[in-house]
Amino acid sequence: MLLLDAALAQSIVDRAMRILHTNVNVMDERGLIIASGERARIGTRHEGALLVLAQGRAVEIDAALARRLHDARPGINLPLRAAGRVVGVVGLSGAPEGIREHAELVRMAAETMLEQAQLMQVLARDERLREELVLQLIGVAAAAPALQDWARQLQVDLGVARVAVLIEIDAAGLEADAILAEQQRLRRLLAALEPGLLCAAVSLRELAVLLPLPSGAAGTDPARLRARVEGLRARLGGGAGTDPVRLRLALGGAFGGSEGLVRSWQSARATLHAGRRRQPAAGLHCYAELTLAVLLAGLAEGWRADELQRPLQRLAAQDRDGQLRRTLAAWFAHDMKAAPSAEALHVHRNTLDYRLRRIADITGLELARLHDCLLLFIGLELGGDQQL
Repeated sequence: MLLLDAALAQSIVDRAMRILHTNVNVMDERGLIIASGERARIGTRHEGALLVLAQGRAVEIDAALARRLHDARPGINLPLRAAGRVVGVVGLSGAPEGIREHAELVRMAAETMLEQAQLMQVLARDERLREELVLQLIGVAAAAPALQDWARQLQVDLGVARVAVLIEIDAAGLEADAILAEQQRLRRLLAALEPGLLCAAVSLRELAVLLPLPSGAAGTDPARLRARVEGLRARLGGGAGTDPVRLRLALGGAFGGSEGLVRSWQSARATLHAGRRRQPAAGLHCYAELTLAVLLAGLAEGWRADELQRPLQRLAAQDRDGQLRRTLAAWFAHDMKAAPSAEALHVHRNTLDYRLRRIADITGLELARLHDCLLLFIGLELGGDQQL
C-alpha cells in the first residue's frame, strides 16, 4: 500500500510551484496539510480537502464558499488516486476560473509521481525479499516454510543450478558509509553484468552472490567457472590505481541436492580463509584449486592438529632457514617427481636427494612410504605459510 508521506508531498509542491505563480498544498487521507508553499499551514486541517475526501471528486471553492468554511481560501482541490483509491488531495490557491486548467495538469503530474513512487516501493520491497531469499538459500537465515512459493512470487527459478561466490570488500581505513556505498555500487554492477544473478549482503564487507550455471557439464567445468568469475572480478573493478577498495573473491564448489547452495556457500567461505592464508596477494580463490586445503581446515585445531604437525615441528627445529621445508613443499607440488622438483628449486638432482634424506632422518619418516608421505603432506597443508 502506498503511503503519501511528507517528503513525496513536498516534492509535488516544489515541482508545481516552480511553474505556477500560486500556492500549492498537498493533504493526506485525514485532510491534514503535509506539504505547502506556505510552511506555516503544514499540520493544519484543510476543509476543502475534507470535502474532496468525502465526495471523491474535485471541489472548487470560490470567495463566497471560502467565507463559510473555517480558514479556507479560494481555490481548487482535487483527489489524488493511486492503485485505484484516493490517497490524498492536491489543492491550488486562487480564483477557480483562473487556475482550472492548471489544476488538472498539477493533479496529473502528481499522480504520475505517485505511480513512480509506488513502483520504487515495489522494487525496493522485492529487492529486500530477494535478499532474504538468498540468505535462506545459503543457510545464513532460517528457511521459510513456503520457500518455493516465495521464490515463485519473486520469479526466481529454484531449479536453476547455481554456485556461490563470496565477495569481500577489503577497504582498510574507510568509514562505514564509504564501504556501504561501495557495496551498493557492486550490487548495481552485478545486476547489470549478470542477468539472473542473486545477491545479498551478509555483512558490511561481504556479499553473497549466487551465479546461475549453464546446463550440462560445461557449466560446472572448473576452468570455465574460474575464467567467468575472473572476468566478473575484472569488470567490477576495485583496487585499480589509487582506489583504496580492493576486492577479494572466493568461488565455492558446485553441489547438487537440496543443500547444494548451503554447501556451496560454506565452501566459498572456507576457500576465502584458506586462499587468504596461502596466497594473500591473489584476488580470486577457487574451491576446485584449494579443495584439499579447505577440507583439511577442519583438522587445524585440537590434539589431532598437534599430532599431524609433530613431524613438521621436529623438522622446523633443525631447519632454521626453511630450506628443507621449502624443498618438501616443492617435491609435493610436483607430485613427488625428482626432475621437475629439482628444476623448480634450481638445484641439482643429487642436492634434492640429499635434502630428502635429511628430511627423512630428522622426522623419522620414510618418504618411500605413502603413509609417511601423507603425514608430512597434511602437516604442511595445515601449517601453510607458517611451516615455510
